[in-house]
Amino acid sequence: MDPVVMNIVGQDSPRKLSPPTKPKTETPNLVISFFIFPTLTILLLATFPISGGHINPIITFSAALVGVISHSRAFVYVLAQCAGAVLGALALKAVVNSNIEETFSLGGCTLSVIVPGPDGAITVGINTGQALWLEIICTFVLLFASVWIGFDDRQAKALGLVLVCSIIGAVAGVLVFVSTTVTATKGYAGAGMNPARCLGAALVRGGQLWNGLWVFWVGPAIACLLFYVYVKTIRDLPPWTEMCRAPSLPL
Repeated sequence: MDPVVMNIVGQDSPRKLSPPTKPKTETPNLVISFFIFPTLTILLLATFPISGGHINPIITFSAALVGVISHSRAFVYVLAQCAGAVLGALALKAVVNSNIEETFSLGGCTLSVIVPGPDGAITVGINTGQALWLEIICTFVLLFASVWIGFDDRQAKALGLVLVCSIIGAVAGVLVFVSTTVTATKGYAGAGMNPARCLGAALVRGGQLWNGLWVFWVGPAIACLLFYVYVKTIRDLPPWTEMCRAPSLPL
């Protein structure tokens, strides 16, 4: 269809007016990151009396590696975390409308999205290599700020439960914001740092959430192993067995 041509008063030549376009909508990364902080803090405080705050497989896996909890207990915790993620995704699907579900993918982890292009649908996002590195780095930083502070009896006693949980929530929010900001790529939801959450949304919604899902499991697993090596060989930590016996703030 030819564009609309209108004669502008006071001008000799006609001006072509472009058809109206819809305003671009972008994910409010800063707002989402800000809400991660209080949400995660409250969840940690709420689950602390039950499991010690084990709401994330990477925390549980790291705790098992360094001997804070047994491997059998860690296995049960991870199963419960994955089941909880599925229930959470189902709850979101039941209460949000289709537009919100499409925009935020039920809180799942995405590397790319399919958007309309000039010649049909196209996929935009980041490559798996870049996402894997971001997942490893961000997860390692989160582990350093959570396991190290939460299980070190000296810091845990000095800071207190509320402040320790607040620090973890703040660090997670900052890491999500940084990972989405440095990439500045539409379709990438930021560092997952919680494989259970990524899996739950993928099982419920499917589609694009299955693409690259392995990144959100392999990346954190590598970070956990690196953190284990860091704890055992680099940092001058108190013996982990003594910290387990002493009153502390396990997460």
